[in-house]
Amino acid sequence: MSQPVTALVIMGVSGCGKSSVSEALCLLNGATAIEGDSFHPAANIEKMSAGHPLNDEDRAGWLDILCDELRRSLKAGEHPVLTCSALKKKYRDHLREAAPGLGFVFLELTREVAADRVSHRPGHFMPASLIDSQFATLESPVGEPLTLALNASVDSVEELAEQTNAWWLEHGFEPNK
Repeated sequence: MSQPVTALVIMGVSGCGKSSVSEALCLLNGATAIEGDSFHPAANIEKMSAGHPLNDEDRAGWLDILCDELRRSLKAGEHPVLTCSALKKKYRDHLREAAPGLGFVFLELTREVAADRVSHRPGHFMPASLIDSQFATLESPVGEPLTLALNASVDSVEELAEQTNAWWLEHGFEPNK
């Protein structure tokens, strides 16, 4: 076996089900959810709410905070599951520096499914109008080490959580007793 996976990032474009899969996974195995969206500064939320995509500068401080959260959780002996779009390889590499053994679960889906889901999500700051910018920014992680790609257009949240849990167990996850 390669390096054990100590923590996970559930990643993908808006509407892929990151939060739902993380919640189901954590209920299944006792891991600790870290909701990446809750760490966005107000300026980022205002920008996205106004229909403007974030750029690298907007995401830099947010990614630093997420790195700190991963380190804090690991130091506390937890098994963190971070939800984060992690659209670019450089963002994923930055997160990997914070947590050696960080695994990524890429929830792939079509533009049409993403747009439909986001348009039916009440109270979220990310408008459906930004879906195209998310797909334009996305650099697929398929082929990167410690990365699992799943079909979020077809599989249910429960199926995605079960597949993720099985993969994590195969890669060294040991639930806290």
